[in-house]
Amino acid sequence: MKITSLSLGLITALVIFLPKEMPATTLSPVWSDEFNQPVGAAPDDTKWAYALSGDGWGNHELETYTNSRANSSIVSDPDTTDGKALAITAVKDAQGHYSSARLETQGKFSTAYGRIEARLKTPNGKGFWPAFWLLGAKISKVGWPACGEIDILESVDANPTVVYGTLHGPGYSGNHGLQRKLTLPGGALLSAGYHLYAVDWSPGRIAWSVDGKTYHVETASSLPAGTHWVFDDSPFFIVLNLAIGGDWPGNPDGTTTFPQSLMIDYVRVYRLTP
Repeated sequence: MKITSLSLGLITALVIFLPKEMPATTLSPVWSDEFNQPVGAAPDDTKWAYALSGDGWGNHELETYTNSRANSSIVSDPDTTDGKALAITAVKDAQGHYSSARLETQGKFSTAYGRIEARLKTPNGKGFWPAFWLLGAKISKVGWPACGEIDILESVDANPTVVYGTLHGPGYSGNHGLQRKLTLPGGALLSAGYHLYAVDWSPGRIAWSVDGKTYHVETASSLPAGTHWVFDDSPFFIVLNLAIGGDWPGNPDGTTTFPQSLMIDYVRVYRLTP
């Protein structure tokens, strides 16, 4: 979502919910943000930094990312665990300019291995591209995709009942990312309610799940021939953003309504013990 484009040419496979639950493990809390500050407050700046730019992020996105309360703030939401959420909000102004927010834990928190999860509700409409993902902390030294990227959630309006989970690394990035997609039971819209999106990450293995159901697993041995598993090389930081337009979702049209938000109930990181 991100450094380069995910397009419709991605390698995808339609995967329905598997009957198998996530493996039994002990979860030891490592880090979290419950977004329970006063309504109207900014995200906690001891945990999150803003990525500020309007350069399209290599995907021809339309938004300018800001640190304005119009684009990111704590709001009331009775559907969350504590009655509050972080809203990352896409706005269109009177001149037709788009703004949104991209929050990162870079320089504040990074992790290697464990369960990384967030309870999220996505927006719905043409041109929105919400994402919850991890990026290798060594990006400033080795660049992308050598740093690695783990996309825990992406969605686009062309498939509003589908969540995409993707792995990017050297030799399997952009249009060649290792992706699977999952359709919610009964064709329910992702935007209709909150869902728990997670990865369980251990040496040589990453498993994606929605609401505790595994739908995608990648291992060091499953990579394309001649490529390298970079997910044991360094910790990764967390990214939350709501893009507008771009190569994958396409641009907003006359049916798109603003403002709309990516709603985040919480983000939690655990150590996994079998």
